[in-house]
Amino acid sequence: MTRVTIRTPKASDAAGYAAAVRRSAAHIGRWNPVEPDGLPDLMQRQGPGLRTFLIVDREDGGLVGKCNVSNIVMGRYCNAALGYDSYLPYAGTGRMTEGMRLVVDRCFADPSVGGLGLHRLEISVQPENDRSIALARRLGFRHEGFTPRMLFLDGAWRDHERFALTVEEWPTS
Repeated sequence: MTRVTIRTPKASDAAGYAAAVRRSAAHIGRWNPVEPDGLPDLMQRQGPGLRTFLIVDREDGGLVGKCNVSNIVMGRYCNAALGYDSYLPYAGTGRMTEGMRLVVDRCFADPSVGGLGLHRLEISVQPENDRSIALARRLGFRHEGFTPRMLFLDGAWRDHERFALTVEEWPTS
């Protein structure tokens, strides 16, 4: 049994989310924007192209992390990008990996059972972000290449390493 569960965010999560992001600002700020009050806006943007999952500790109900499944394109493509943040004090405990396995399961599952019905997932990580690269590799994502100046973060265009995984490669498919 996993130590975490995943769910979509609710309005009542705003205070806990803000506290987790503030507590983890130094941990995530080098790689992603730190927006402790951004949950309401993120919830409003949910739709066919964006789904957010919170990763929650089963024992204490604390927020382990967040994963955005974004740029969802269906049709012949059935592809999306995963972006994630882990929050203290859970970072480094393996809970984020457990939660991301659940997210990937949900992404690849058929819509008839609550899944997103995707065929391919991509993760892009700044080359210096060793922990996120290790997470992508633990999940079975393969390295596909390097993209210079891919994303504008913290005032500059940042290079990224690209990883991908298809449903055929996922162990539970």
